[in-house]
Amino acid sequence: MKTLSQSDFNKNYQTHLKHLRLKGLRPKTIEAYSRAIRRIGDYFDNQIHDLSEQQLLDYFSNLLNTHSWSAVKLDLYGLKFFYTHVLHKRWEQVNLIKPPKTQRLPDIVTINEAHQLFQVTRKLSYRPLLLCSLQSWSPPG
Repeated sequence: MKTLSQSDFNKNYQTHLKHLRLKGLRPKTIEAYSRAIRRIGDYFDNQIHDLSEQQLLDYFSNLLNTHSWSAVKLDLYGLKFFYTHVLHKRWEQVNLIKPPKTQRLPDIVTINEAHQLFQVTRKLSYRPLLLCSLQSWSPPG
């Protein structure tokens, strides 16, 4: 693997920042993608121009031990952006990330479901809030 010096990495990083701004990405996305490249650069001693799938697997596995799934995904998306727009390399889809399945509560619950929620609520301080919500609700019609 060719070695990229610190100055080459810095030059590519500045190009990365320009592309992020020129593509019209939101400031928080620019911040997240640029942080991802800095973090990945630190991990690989600024030699991120030709990473193997195994290297990526190791990196994202280690990152998951210390960061949330959303941080892991942002690093992956930031690296993909860097490869396609700065290095002009074809990004091979790396299927490394599969966030855990979460079950969300529905937006609307029935009266019986609401009563079940109240019964299983163990913190007494939460019960008045839930009960007030139910009492202020009236069926349509």
